[in-house]
Amino acid sequence: MKSFVDYLSQYAAYHRDKRNIATHFVGIPMIVAAVAILLSRPVLMHLDGVAISPALFAVALTALFYLRLDLRFGVAMTVFLLACLWLGQLIAGASTPAWLGWGIGMFVVGWVFQFVGHYYEGRKPAFVDDLSGLIIGPLFVAAEFAFAMGLRKEVQDAVEAKVGPTLIRQMKAA
Repeated sequence: MKSFVDYLSQYAAYHRDKRNIATHFVGIPMIVAAVAILLSRPVLMHLDGVAISPALFAVALTALFYLRLDLRFGVAMTVFLLACLWLGQLIAGASTPAWLGWGIGMFVVGWVFQFVGHYYEGRKPAFVDDLSGLIIGPLFVAAEFAFAMGLRKEVQDAVEAKVGPTLIRQMKAA
C-alpha cells in the first residue's frame, strides 16, 4: 500500500492551481454527502436505532482506510464521514422525490464544481488515471484545509517536495 504522502502527492500533482483547489472545497464535500444520501436507502435493518444501510458500510470501510493511512487525518475524516452519514440517514427518511432530489442534485452540482476547477487547472481529474483519486480527493481537501490553517507542515513539505508548491506559492516566491 502507498504511504499517506504518496497518495497525497499523486493527487496533488493534478491540483496545483488554487482556483481548482478552491472548487474542490465545495465540490468534493457535496459529492461525499450525496453518496451518503443515495446509499442511505435501502435500510437493511435497524440495530439499536442505527440504520444499517449501504452508506454505513461505505463510511466504515472508508474511515478504516483513512485511519490506516494517517491517524490524525483519519480521525478528522471519520468525523466528517459520520456527519455525512447522519445527513444521509436524515434525508433518506424523507419522501423518495426529496431523497433523490437532494442526492442527485448535490452529486451533479458537486461534479460541476470539480470540472470547472479542472478547466482552470488545464488538466484532467486524477481519478481518470487512477481510480484511487476518488477516495483520496476528500482526504486531499482535508489536508489542504489543514495546510491553510498552518497544521501538518511536515506533510505539506513532503508533498511539495514531490510535486512542487501550488501555482500561487510559486508566483509569490518569484
